[in-house]
Amino acid sequence: MSHGRRPEESERIYTRRFWLAFAANVMLVTANALTFRFAEFVRFLGGSEETTGVIVSVGLVGSLFFRAFLGQALDQLGIRKIWIVCSLINITGSALVLTAPDVGIQIYAARIIFVIGLSGMFASSVSHIQHLAPLSRRTEVIGTFGASGFVGMICGTNLGDLIFHLYPESRQLYHVLFGISLLASVLHMCLAIWLTRSERHETPSFTPPIHKLMMRYWPHRVFLVTFMMGMGFAVTMTFLTRYSTELGLSGIRTFFTAYAVTAFTVRLVARQWSRTVGRHRLICMGLLGHAIGHLLMTFVTTDWQFIPPAMCLGFGHALLFPCVVSMGAGAFPEQYRGTGTTVTLAAIDSGTILTAPVLGWIIDHFGFFAMFYFVSGSLLVGAVSYLALTSKLVDSDIDIKTKSESQETPRAAKVLEPVQVTSKEPARVRP
Repeated sequence: MSHGRRPEESERIYTRRFWLAFAANVMLVTANALTFRFAEFVRFLGGSEETTGVIVSVGLVGSLFFRAFLGQALDQLGIRKIWIVCSLINITGSALVLTAPDVGIQIYAARIIFVIGLSGMFASSVSHIQHLAPLSRRTEVIGTFGASGFVGMICGTNLGDLIFHLYPESRQLYHVLFGISLLASVLHMCLAIWLTRSERHETPSFTPPIHKLMMRYWPHRVFLVTFMMGMGFAVTMTFLTRYSTELGLSGIRTFFTAYAVTAFTVRLVARQWSRTVGRHRLICMGLLGHAIGHLLMTFVTTDWQFIPPAMCLGFGHALLFPCVVSMGAGAFPEQYRGTGTTVTLAAIDSGTILTAPVLGWIIDHFGFFAMFYFVSGSLLVGAVSYLALTSKLVDSDIDIKTKSESQETPRAAKVLEPVQVTSKEPARVRP
């Protein structure tokens, strides 16, 4: 897969093309953030929390099946074609959600189609952005680009709360909500078409089956982290709106505004930490932030009390996503980077698939507090486990020159040999 020459280390990466891709992702995440009210819609149609969890899981299962082909389609056909097709699929799913009459076959089908399109749009945009930076700055550019998601999160959640404030609980409310989401997806597609207008795609001469690529390149320990991330997203993007309603609060805009502002700030401040601190440590810090954030949810009684847990969760998200995508997708060779990206994003979704129905069941039978305790404890165990698994590993993203100059210790000298081994496979992590 190629867009032309990859930028050199000394070249600017924050060009007009980058900022247009940034704006396109703002549109995409705004569209998705408006659907954070999906659980309210299911409730309006007569469904329960467990029903919502099942619908969300079914949608993600459909996207996982699609991603088994999506990665290789990106490698074989190029980003432009897949990006446009997936945008059209997502728009179709939005239209079906908009017109769903009840908790029946249409809403399940609509959710599957919507998420399939969304997964392809995200994978295409992340694959596109990775090529705008040299290999040594891949984690940085993914992190900076990801800050656009937090801008979209602020726009989408505040707009959603405004719509809920302006309209009474009715079919018209959801027509407006999902109609604006559909419009934002259309704007995203227009920007994607413009961004890829000059794409020059080189098809690999041979593409092995996805399971062989996964066995050869996928860093399996990363799955623990993606599973934990998926569980956290099941809480914030599916059940948080129901928790707010249960408490009698005004909505979720306070939480997601604090979440996004914190994550945006941390993303900018920490954009080069992967080269000094290392991605393994950043992942442990991110999981710990998530564990604390979900625990603090149990103390919320007013809107402003959403701010402390939101800051913890935003901090965790800011560190986790670029590290995980960089380690997962970057472990694959350049010509199979589309497969690597989709496998990594699918691994995150698998965490949501497996946990959303369970979390919905816990809420229905034991309440929201039990769900938050369960999630917080699981994330803490995940952080400790990942720390144990990676305590003796050296991250290939660490800038060796900076490391050796700042820490003249025997350990710094030992880093040289393993990292040099990664020159053939620059994103692989070696002991």
